[in-house]
Amino acid sequence: MQISSIAHFEYLIIGAGPAGLQLAYFLEKAKRNYLVLEAGNSPGTFFKKFPRHKKLISINKVYTGYEDPEINLRWDWNSLLNDEGMLFKNYSKQYFPDTEDLVRYLSDFATHFRLKVKYNCTVTRIAKNDKFLTIESNGTVYSASRLIIATGFTKPYIPPIPGIELAENYVDVSINPEDFANHKVLIIGKGNSAFETADNLVATTALIHVASPSPVKMAWKTKYVGNLRAVNNNLLDTYQLKSQNLLLDAIINKIELSNDKFVVSVTYTHAHGEEEDLVYDRIIVCTGFQFDDSIFDDSCKPELTINNRFPAQTSEWESINVKDLFFVGVLTHMRDFKKKQSGFIHGFRYNICALHKILELKYHNQELSSKKINFTSEDLTNAVMQRVNISSALWQQTGFLGDLIVVSKEGKVAHYYEELPIDYIHDSDLGKNKDYYIISLEFGLDIINQSSDPFALERVHKDDIANAAQSPSLHPIVRRYCGSELVSEHHVIEDIASEWIEDVHRIPLLQFFQTQISSKLPFAKVS
Repeated sequence: MQISSIAHFEYLIIGAGPAGLQLAYFLEKAKRNYLVLEAGNSPGTFFKKFPRHKKLISINKVYTGYEDPEINLRWDWNSLLNDEGMLFKNYSKQYFPDTEDLVRYLSDFATHFRLKVKYNCTVTRIAKNDKFLTIESNGTVYSASRLIIATGFTKPYIPPIPGIELAENYVDVSINPEDFANHKVLIIGKGNSAFETADNLVATTALIHVASPSPVKMAWKTKYVGNLRAVNNNLLDTYQLKSQNLLLDAIINKIELSNDKFVVSVTYTHAHGEEEDLVYDRIIVCTGFQFDDSIFDDSCKPELTINNRFPAQTSEWESINVKDLFFVGVLTHMRDFKKKQSGFIHGFRYNICALHKILELKYHNQELSSKKINFTSEDLTNAVMQRVNISSALWQQTGFLGDLIVVSKEGKVAHYYEELPIDYIHDSDLGKNKDYYIISLEFGLDIINQSSDPFALERVHKDDIANAAQSPSLHPIVRRYCGSELVSEHHVIEDIASEWIEDVHRIPLLQFFQTQISSKLPFAKVS
């Protein structure tokens, strides 16, 4: 599409990855004046190169046993939200699909919904006076009232280790295992990129050491999909079964080059501070990525946080120091870093849906959508049970996104809002209401007690309603608030199939609402 030398938009989105396209979809539906600027020649440029070994770890479960498309999104981690059933499962049947399939899906998504994207557009500078001014490499200037950054992470995160510049990096190291034949290799980092790299090299190297100060965290224990996934953990067998490879919990003090070998000085974190020099042929840094703020000038440079890897954001995903500057996609993971799923498509797609609602309220006086229900225990129970049994947003963003029920001042009706950030509810005028409920899906004691064996958890007996709050598995929680005060809480007992449809689930919730409706203000704070 042709753009004049200076053009103004309500919304300018930088980046046409999955996040940029998802927000563009909602803006297109709302008929807003927007444009997406993309440096590449098609959407999803990041996924043309990463992960390096071309295999996604976001699952694509085509066959679920369910027909409801909303429920099926619980196990579809790659589709963008849309009303026309344009789903990733039509592009791949693989459980862990290839990156090229995602790139193809994103390209077709942009074309199908006629999203306004300008490709081959490299942004070199962003400034702000009254409006944001975005300058393209060819000198074209775009003006915008609101700027949304959807670039993701565009540069590697390099930890401050003396001599680390001597090492190779995940972003450009060879992925040909034969290039490492009989080499002793150190991999710095214990995330999926580190183990993906190690798994590729395990057959040809003399040995592999994977090092970081902290022990490896398994996704199947933490419930955080950014921790080490089973698909990448083959190296653990070789470590535990005496096959030359090691996991080192160690602080790397420095790296030096001596006689064509790398001498790495370490201090072990679980060996009473023991220090040692280790020698390697190759070192690969796999410590993740970070946000690149170099295109912002001083008039609108966002504050950074978490080792300067993320822009600092409010609960509306707005920069804490630059008004009208918002972030979408993996950058929103700052709000739930290494806890929830905002760093992944199946998490941030719902964040973007919520952000669009917030933008419509904030700038266009469009009230947050809600449905009115009778304020009776029966109707409240029906509404909650229906939502927890179908919602994919509450399922994916456990304890981060929640449904909201606001009771009218007269106490006769209530307004039911779906899928809002819980922090936003508390920070906004919604959290000033005198009587409201937040509904979420959350894991229980296995998250609290990280020392427990996640495969040997003691479940609550289905008839032990009194101890439903001890349910370790995913289950619904309803919390009642008066302003910022938590006044009551109800846990729906867990279910092995995560289907809360029996009397053991419904009746206690009905009784909870009956008790709450009969109670009077003011409330005593829950201890």
